[in-house]
Amino acid sequence: MTQETVRPPVQERWHKEAGVKYLVALDVDGTLVDHDGHMTEDVKHAVRAVAKEGHHVVVSTGRSKGATLPIVELAGMGTGYAVSSNGGVTLEIDPRYPSGYEIVDAVTFKPAKALAALGEKLPDAKFALEAADGSFFSTAHFQDRSFGMEAQTVSLEDLLDMEAVRVVVFSTETDIDSFARIIDEVGLHGVTYSVGWTPWLDIAAHGVSKASALEQIRKRLGVDPAHTIAMGDGRNDIEMLEWAARGIAMGQAPDEVVQAASEVTTSVYDDGAAHVLRTLVD
Repeated sequence: MTQETVRPPVQERWHKEAGVKYLVALDVDGTLVDHDGHMTEDVKHAVRAVAKEGHHVVVSTGRSKGATLPIVELAGMGTGYAVSSNGGVTLEIDPRYPSGYEIVDAVTFKPAKALAALGEKLPDAKFALEAADGSFFSTAHFQDRSFGMEAQTVSLEDLLDMEAVRVVVFSTETDIDSFARIIDEVGLHGVTYSVGWTPWLDIAAHGVSKASALEQIRKRLGVDPAHTIAMGDGRNDIEMLEWAARGIAMGQAPDEVVQAASEVTTSVYDDGAAHVLRTLVD
């Protein structure tokens, strides 16, 4: 990353209301941790301080359940909620559960049509599918840190018969512009999808996003819509930033993410998340 790719901070006229407990939704990769998976002590302390203040901290990520839980632990979240798989799975974090958490919502869909169309247009791509219980299945030689576990190798034809909370498509043979063009040409219908920084595609059930899951959590907690905050850096964060009353883009976020936000903080490499979180405890 060069300095030219990072935007200067832009803050709206926001003031913390006395006595209000905010819902604070935080993306993981590129927000809480850098792209090597490292969370700084400054960010860690800021997240814990916000939670200690009584605000509702919600980790909200494209990662699967298995890769989300270590972040929950690292952030010191003893109780609360986490959104994984781009809204496909919602977890309640509570020590009263035997595993320390429970899946309270998992939105599944049948991806056969989308997978068949993508397989035809991207014959060299790798495909992975996350099931409702958090297990992963993938075509040959496709493993990723965001899965949170080792995927079981299957054929693309096997994936066509499965239900999913999340499908991932990754191409090492296609540049990002060509990849995005092919996705547009395929014309995915009946699903929600977002293209990442690289030739990487996340697919979820129609209408499912981080924002849709967060709205259900907001209702559970009884938080006023005006008291919602979200921070992220990726295209899969756009709906979440638009949903929040205070949406903050990281300094390294692409143009379309910045346009969806009301503020811009510094980059993940300058602890942009910590700068925002401190406004809730100062």
